[in-house]
Amino acid sequence: REKKMSQSKLSRLADVSLNTIQTIYHDPYHDVLLSTLERLAKALSVNVSDLYEVLPDDKPPAASL
Repeated sequence: REKKMSQSKLSRLADVSLNTIQTIYHDPYHDVLLSTLERLAKALSVNVSDLYEVLPDDKPPAASL
Protein backbone atom coordinates (compact mmCIF):
# COMPACT_ATOMS: atom_id res chain seq x y z
CA ARG A 1 0.00 0.00 0.00
CA GLU A 2 1.17 3.49 -0.72
CA LYS A 3 1.51 6.32 1.73
CA LYS A 4 1.21 9.87 0.43
CA MET A 5 4.28 11.50 1.92
CA SER A 6 7.10 13.53 0.45
CA GLN A 7 10.60 12.13 0.49
CA SER A 8 11.68 15.11 2.59
CA LYS A 9 9.04 14.44 5.22
CA LEU A 10 9.88 10.72 5.30
CA SER A 11 13.54 11.62 5.69
CA ARG A 12 12.74 13.78 8.73
CA LEU A 13 10.33 11.31 10.33
CA ALA A 14 12.63 8.33 9.86
CA ASP A 15 15.84 10.22 10.63
CA VAL A 16 17.28 8.88 7.37
CA SER A 17 19.15 11.11 4.94
CA LEU A 18 17.23 12.42 1.95
CA ASN A 19 20.02 11.06 -0.25
CA THR A 20 19.37 7.54 1.10
CA ILE A 21 15.61 7.88 0.48
CA GLN A 22 16.26 9.06 -3.08
CA THR A 23 18.73 6.23 -3.73
CA ILE A 24 16.21 3.62 -2.59
CA TYR A 25 13.48 5.27 -4.68
CA HIS A 26 15.56 5.28 -7.87
CA ASP A 27 17.22 1.88 -7.27
CA PRO A 28 14.87 -0.38 -5.27
CA TYR A 29 17.43 -3.21 -5.38
CA HIS A 30 20.13 -1.11 -3.71
CA ASP A 31 21.52 -2.66 -0.51
CA VAL A 32 19.91 -1.08 2.54
CA LEU A 33 20.89 -1.53 6.17
CA LEU A 34 18.37 -3.27 8.41
CA SER A 35 18.49 -0.29 10.77
CA THR A 36 17.44 1.97 7.88
CA LEU A 37 14.54 -0.34 7.00
CA GLU A 38 13.47 -0.35 10.65
CA ARG A 39 13.43 3.45 10.78
CA LEU A 40 11.51 3.70 7.51
CA ALA A 41 8.99 1.08 8.62
CA LYS A 42 8.39 2.88 11.91
CA ALA A 43 7.92 6.23 10.14
CA LEU A 44 5.46 4.64 7.70
CA SER A 45 3.66 2.55 10.37
CA VAL A 46 4.32 -0.70 8.51
CA ASN A 47 6.28 -3.87 9.17
CA VAL A 48 9.86 -4.10 7.94
CA SER A 49 8.80 -7.09 5.82
CA ASP A 50 6.43 -4.79 3.91
CA LEU A 51 9.43 -2.84 2.61
CA TYR A 52 11.36 -5.59 0.87
CA GLU A 53 11.03 -8.77 -1.14
CA VAL A 54 13.32 -11.76 -1.12
CA LEU A 55 14.83 -12.42 -4.52
CA PRO A 56 15.89 -15.91 -5.60
CA ASP A 57 19.58 -16.67 -5.85
CA ASP A 58 20.89 -16.30 -9.40
CA LYS A 59 23.27 -19.19 -8.91
CA PRO A 60 22.14 -22.63 -10.08
CA PRO A 61 22.19 -25.33 -7.40
CA ALA A 62 25.51 -27.12 -7.01
CA ALA A 63 25.70 -30.54 -8.62
CA SER A 64 26.04 -33.39 -6.17
CA LEU A 65 28.52 -36.13 -6.99
